[in-house]
Amino acid sequence: MGKRAVVVVQPPSPASSDRKEQGGQERRFFAGPQSRLTELGWALGVFYELFRAFRVLHFIGPCVTVFGSARYGEGHPIYAQAREVGAALARAGFTVMTGGGPGLMEASNRGARDAGGRSVGCNIQLPMEQKPNAYLDVWIELEHFFVRKIMLAKYSYAFVVMPGGFGTLDEAFEAATLVQTGKIKRFP
Repeated sequence: MGKRAVVVVQPPSPASSDRKEQGGQERRFFAGPQSRLTELGWALGVFYELFRAFRVLHFIGPCVTVFGSARYGEGHPIYAQAREVGAALARAGFTVMTGGGPGLMEASNRGARDAGGRSVGCNIQLPMEQKPNAYLDVWIELEHFFVRKIMLAKYSYAFVVMPGGFGTLDEAFEAATLVQTGKIKRFP
């Protein structure tokens, strides 16, 4: 597929203590109503995050999103299956998009890369977890889970759901709801 261009877009690099504070800000937001100015600031931050993500992901091409656990390591048989899924999708001409983290997300991205395909991640910023995996050609760091789910759904022609926990179920049911309610048209 030629040369690979790595594009990394993220907000200014917060120190790990700042990441903990970001989680605290979000907890305060979800604790209930705030001042109008505080809520406007939060809404503008979400808009900016969406805007950045649209700019980064606009040109990634036909994409299939693979949802799966961050917990399965390289030696697990399910990791090998996810890697083969990523490779098969890449051979079929699709860009493989995941949440960009470790485990089955990494395996799918790795399989796409092994097969010469494109590999994309929408990584979520968490205080003590998840860095972008090493097999991403393009990735974006996101602060909000709902923005991440929008990006994982918006650019996808199909979804593959691998084993996972609550996060995987959340993503899978979001996608299923979009299909069921007709928000996504002509979707497999």
